[in-house]
Amino acid sequence: MKQIRFHGRGGQGAVMASELLCHALVHEGNYGQSIPAYGFERRGAPLEAFVKLDDKPIRERTQVYEPDGIIVLDSSLIAQLPVFNGIQKDGFAILNTRKTIALDDIPQEVVTLATVDANRIALDVFHAPITNTILLGAFAQATKLVSLQSLSECIESNFPRKIVEKNLVAVARGYHEVQVISRNTPLRKVD
Repeated sequence: MKQIRFHGRGGQGAVMASELLCHALVHEGNYGQSIPAYGFERRGAPLEAFVKLDDKPIRERTQVYEPDGIIVLDSSLIAQLPVFNGIQKDGFAILNTRKTIALDDIPQEVVTLATVDANRIALDVFHAPITNTILLGAFAQATKLVSLQSLSECIESNFPRKIVEKNLVAVARGYHEVQVISRNTPLRKVD
């Protein structure tokens, strides 16, 4: 089973992103589970959401304490919270940041690091710092655990019609503009 932990703030769409990713994984024939974890339940407050992925039914419904990877929707959380806590060996990190981050700056357990300036893209596309679908596109490119096509189809079928087009642009830009580095291979150019 693969387990993913999302870190975001209330109003950024972390819970929606976890649900959309789960739908896309199921769309591809996997089993998935999305679990939100709210704190103070207010806009701007840090929150977590979790996704579990497997090729067989998932019975356990608990938070994820030892994820295979993390997705961080708000770069300020990297300095404020222990977002890398519990990450498993050979893990991945998908980070929304405009800064250059070296593999030496993150825990050794993280083998694949993907960074994307999702705030810039969000302001271009939505005129607001809503980074969720952008980070999902980056996740798809970096991990290959889900396809861009499945994410796009799930956006079309699960989002209100008036926001579908912008979210399709956002997920595609995240997919194409992410920078992926790995401890096993040099910088990988995106498609």
